[in-house]
Amino acid sequence: MAKSKVITDEHKVDELLSRGVAEAIVKEDLRKKLLSGERLRVKLGIDPTSPNLHIGRAVSLLKMRDFEELGHQVVLIVGDFTGLIGDTSDKDSERPMLEQKIIDQNKKSYFAQLGKLINTKKAELHYNSSWLKKLKYGDIGTHADCFSVADFIARENIAKRLKAGKRVSLREVLYPLMQGYDSVAVKADVELGGTDQKFNLLAGRALQERFGQQPQNILMNPLIQGLDGRKMSSSWGNTVNLTMEPNDMYGKVMSMADAAIIEYLTLCTRVPLREVDEVSRALEKGMNPKEAKMRLAREIVTLYHDERAALQAEGAFTSTFSEGRIPEDIPVVQASEDVPAALVDAKLVVSKSELMRLVKAGGVRNAETGEKLAHLKISLTQPVVIRLGKRVFVRITPKKK
Repeated sequence: MAKSKVITDEHKVDELLSRGVAEAIVKEDLRKKLLSGERLRVKLGIDPTSPNLHIGRAVSLLKMRDFEELGHQVVLIVGDFTGLIGDTSDKDSERPMLEQKIIDQNKKSYFAQLGKLINTKKAELHYNSSWLKKLKYGDIGTHADCFSVADFIARENIAKRLKAGKRVSLREVLYPLMQGYDSVAVKADVELGGTDQKFNLLAGRALQERFGQQPQNILMNPLIQGLDGRKMSSSWGNTVNLTMEPNDMYGKVMSMADAAIIEYLTLCTRVPLREVDEVSRALEKGMNPKEAKMRLAREIVTLYHDERAALQAEGAFTSTFSEGRIPEDIPVVQASEDVPAALVDAKLVVSKSELMRLVKAGGVRNAETGEKLAHLKISLTQPVVIRLGKRVFVRITPKKK
């Protein structure tokens, strides 16, 4: 396969190094390489700790696509071995080891999901178990010699856990070594990742130097907030997943906070930055946030599906929420007396306590009458449709005896 020609357009290079970049190591060195015409090997690793990728993960993927469009070599690594150990970079407690069968199940569709943004026919695709499983105890000792215990415990989240008297396992020390060795294995010139990954990304530079390689440059993206204002995370269920159907994806985006619109337009789409600035100024001058959010939802659905699907999703959203209609295709849940348990089992809410908070906030209604429900002790003599929050409808039917 013929290699893509490397594009050295200065404007495009500068945008690559600035859009959605929180920190770069070493920026000027990387800029020189990008303008030189050198074809760089750009690495991104993602652990299959959940079955679905979400748009928070896709911030780095979009940056990788920017490199791809400039003609550089994309190197995608699914961390089926690092995922077993678990990265605690963004965690305030020890992350449990995952079972091999869970990792194997989760990773099945990862390359297909990555292919929604990256041309996987041109990309290098790897599972890091192919080299990490081969390492021996002596190898790990050599890798560990590049770092001190002080380096590890100086990390902000580790320091907080130690100060609070929480356990930090020796297993957690191994994760940066493994991610760092991935960079050695694929001879990465650049590695991408979130700001929470800084220690792991720097570990790649240290190990590459130990193995006589030129240390990789690093581009770190900020972490986006999820639909509930916390960091987007599969474990919290506040995500917009890449595998969502267009209507669900559109509705999820419309449920996010108005304050995140510009952040999402900048990091989660490739709307030209001048247009993002125009939207930002319009919002400051009193533009209805709903209008801007609908633009954002269209852009995201188009990115992962197509323009037609985005317009259809917008039509469905408008008819449902602006005109008060109940969608035709909604989940059906059978329940007896314990409606909250049935909704949790159907994964329509994360927990009973979350559902109760929604009820107290007036966010649960009878979708047919519009009445706010003060409780969910519903006498199910016949089916009833309720609305959870702004966009989730569910038809509850009496459980068959």
